Amino acid sequence: MAISILPLMLSCITLLSFTSMTTGITRRYQFDIQMANVTRLCQTKSIVTVNGQFPGPKIVVREGDRLEVNVVNHVPYNISLHWHGVRQLRSGWADGPAYITQCPIQTGESYVYNFTIVGQRGTLWWHAHISWLRATVYGPIIILPKLGVPYPFTKPYKEVRILFGEWWKADTEMVIQQALQTGGGPNVSDAYTINGLPGPLYNCSAQDTFKLKVKPGKTYLLRIINSALNDELFFSIANHSLTIVDVDAVYIKPFTTKTLHITPGQTTNVLLTTHSNYPNANFYMEARPYVTGQGTFDNSTVAGILEYENPKSLSSSSFNKNLPLFRPTLPVLNDTSFATNFSKTLRSLANAQFPANVPQTVDRKFFFTVGLGANPCPKNRTCQGPNGTKFAASINNVSFVLPTKALLESHFSGKSRGVYASNFPIMPLMPFNYTGTPPNNTFVTNGTKLLVLPFNTTVELVMQDTSILGAESHPLHLHGFNFFVVGQGFGNYNLAKDPAGFNLVDPVERNTVGVPPGGWVAIRFRADNPGVWFMHCHLEVHISWGLKMAWLVLDGNLPNQKLPPPPLDLPKC
Repeated sequence: MAISILPLMLSCITLLSFTSMTTGITRRYQFDIQMANVTRLCQTKSIVTVNGQFPGPKIVVREGDRLEVNVVNHVPYNISLHWHGVRQLRSGWADGPAYITQCPIQTGESYVYNFTIVGQRGTLWWHAHISWLRATVYGPIIILPKLGVPYPFTKPYKEVRILFGEWWKADTEMVIQQALQTGGGPNVSDAYTINGLPGPLYNCSAQDTFKLKVKPGKTYLLRIINSALNDELFFSIANHSLTIVDVDAVYIKPFTTKTLHITPGQTTNVLLTTHSNYPNANFYMEARPYVTGQGTFDNSTVAGILEYENPKSLSSSSFNKNLPLFRPTLPVLNDTSFATNFSKTLRSLANAQFPANVPQTVDRKFFFTVGLGANPCPKNRTCQGPNGTKFAASINNVSFVLPTKALLESHFSGKSRGVYASNFPIMPLMPFNYTGTPPNNTFVTNGTKLLVLPFNTTVELVMQDTSILGAESHPLHLHGFNFFVVGQGFGNYNLAKDPAGFNLVDPVERNTVGVPPGGWVAIRFRADNPGVWFMHCHLEVHISWGLKMAWLVLDGNLPNQKLPPPPLDLPKC
């Protein structure tokens, strides 16, 4: 397919049109979805990209700015883009998940994503939200504070983006198609990447290594994003400490650690203060998986290199590649204790400028089980799932079936019959010992079910992992809202005892949270954003198996509490 270079030239230019000082400016981006040849691990393959870039282009905005992103699809796949973590207040048409808030953009078609960044600053990201295309279609969203508003921490000397990803030698669309056909687990990735580069610990990859070149005695802000498809990660830099200052574009009480834990979908901003004197050494920055499930996984390590500039060097290149190279010590692969303690350390700033508006009372309480299960193997077929079945995943034993029409448009037009039902269970229909011996029947039910909330409802949701086919961590992402993580624990949630330990003062606020393996997490949020909002595990294999559902938040009474009509260029199914 011949693709004009004009869109590539346009993509390098962000057109700005001023509106007013109170509402910020409008920033326009051109995103051309196009195939590109990329070589990693001594193998070249054609991948789906934005503007031919891997990872994709960065978006830079300020709090209060409006974004218009014109997406043109030049590839033989349907596409949609999600702006992960953006609140999308009254702009649900721009949220992006295929068949939830929009039909996908078909080959040769286009769509303008139009939304405003309201009350957010930090690091978020964008990615494809259909099938497994986000393996290569993703990039950062940098949200700067409003002009004149400082960071609530040391102003960094420089800001650096670090995006973790996964690389398959195979075509990822074929990987998931084969898994869904056979009912077994998909083939795992061949490497992890930092900014698209696997690094020197893989064969034939030393030339594809991310290098962070720093000066002594400086503070750097690292904007870290876990864009991996199926793996939570531990990350550390040898002989250096990291000060966590922000997660999911929300400031937190700073704390210092040698290692951080980050799930797919999450973002973490950290301050790295370099050694005051030239250390005469280089340092690996490494990430490897945190593993809780019983299936196969990519048991490898991605590495970049932290290199110091020698202030005394007279060479035009003041970096010495022949210095000693130190490696960090990362937690063991299944170190749930570290992951738990790390997440429990996160606390909102909760001050006058950045308050933690935790709902102190709740209108509705829900209890969701999340975990794996099975579907029966079709007749005259052989399946590779548990005991000859097909792998599935569910919330409250409902494995979500993606509709063929977009849910939001079906709701808005009043034509929901045959598209979805509004009877998603508020608790398990058949309670059991969730983290004990699993029931004999592990089959899920299948359906497209939504849970309806009146506008401004305050919600408390407890998400409970199950031991069906093995206890496992599940990073759950909620579209359209931030939520407060008010409690977490192991074993079965105890309604009589556990709420007494909830933190309603300064809980961390985020958009993606890990349900602990064999445990539970409790969140609270206010349903102040009308629309249809997806909630799903951010392990892509579990999304494919059905671990997802959607909330339908109704309009409020006031004009500014209602979802506007869809844009004229909204894609058709």
